[in-house]
Amino acid sequence: MSSTAETAAPNSGGGGQPRSRHGWRIVAALAVTQTIGYGVLYYAFSVFLTPMAADLHASTTQIAAALTLSILIAALCAPLAGRWLDAHGGRGLMSAGSILGTVAVLAWSRVDSLLQLYAVFAVIGIACAMVLYESAFAVIVSWFDGNARGRANALLALTVVAGFASSIFLPLTGLLVDRYGWRQALVILALIYGVAAIPLHAFVLRRRIHAEREPVTAEARAQIVKAATRRRPFWLLVIAFTANGGAVSVMAVLLITYLIHLGHSPVLAATLAGLLGVLSVTGRLVTTGLQARLPAALIAAAIFAVQGGAVLLLPLVGRTVPGAIGCVLGFGLGFGIASITLPHLLVGRYGTAAYASLSGRIAAFSVADKALAPLGAVALAQAVGYGWVMGAVAVACTSAAFALLSYHRL
Repeated sequence: MSSTAETAAPNSGGGGQPRSRHGWRIVAALAVTQTIGYGVLYYAFSVFLTPMAADLHASTTQIAAALTLSILIAALCAPLAGRWLDAHGGRGLMSAGSILGTVAVLAWSRVDSLLQLYAVFAVIGIACAMVLYESAFAVIVSWFDGNARGRANALLALTVVAGFASSIFLPLTGLLVDRYGWRQALVILALIYGVAAIPLHAFVLRRRIHAEREPVTAEARAQIVKAATRRRPFWLLVIAFTANGGAVSVMAVLLITYLIHLGHSPVLAATLAGLLGVLSVTGRLVTTGLQARLPAALIAAAIFAVQGGAVLLLPLVGRTVPGAIGCVLGFGLGFGIASITLPHLLVGRYGTAAYASLSGRIAAFSVADKALAPLGAVALAQAVGYGWVMGAVAVACTSAAFALLSYHRL
């Protein structure tokens, strides 16, 4: 799609109000599409796991491998999506991605074998790379270019709303499966996603055109990416957000199991794990508020260090209810801050011209780690015990903190 096709809302003679209002319409539209997108394309899968395994005569491990495949495909596609977003904006890519996602979920409802399931989830992975957070963040960063406070508030609003995706879609999916069966439930979810996401992406998203600036050429953008990836700061960001992303993914998957292993009841373990979603909102609010006063890298480094300390203490004090609560609270404060910190750091050092390309390159590492780290953690737990897993998570969080400290000093 050409740059002229994705123009901003016209400005008025009285200033920038129409443009500002349309920017927040974009944020509202993306908050809706991200909430439904994550709910349908990611979180709902766990509800379908058992009925699909029974219907397809497969083990839950074989079924779960489909989601891992989807995440890995999304990681592989992230750099390509990033380059497209920098060159053409988000409307075309996200509109096509929402159509692809809708069709893929409908196809998911018709699978009769593992091979078909894996093929469908490969397509869902491509759709996820086109429509989920990395693409939405790129649209917001581009629109709020030159308005750091507006950008921070927009990213916060988006992630706070989308943070409720699991809270909405896990029970909704459970109700649909219980009433209609898993195949019909998928048809309903596909229609919900398509009816909401396709028109919102197609008719609300716009690309802001900066009349006072010369358009950035593909060659200039490539030079920004080439220069960034040849220097240490970029790779420190890769290390920090890949390590922390893997740690968060492991805890999201294994926390309930480990709390039960420590002697807590399944109900208490699930309740404590449920705090992570609430705490992710708290962490994002705290981080955004502090960014006006402190460097973002230092804020994230401090929170990652707290996460590492909390996980390290969990095997020692987590057998008591107060100890378990304290450790979950400490880790949960950092559960969602990476998503709003990385855009801030990338724009602060490299500007917005190649933001999506650089973000996509980091996502290729961090998203892949989120898919693979839980598998490695389960294997480690089976081999040497959960205590070593918690130690590995603590090392990952601490490594992320030190990487951001080094980044800040450069």
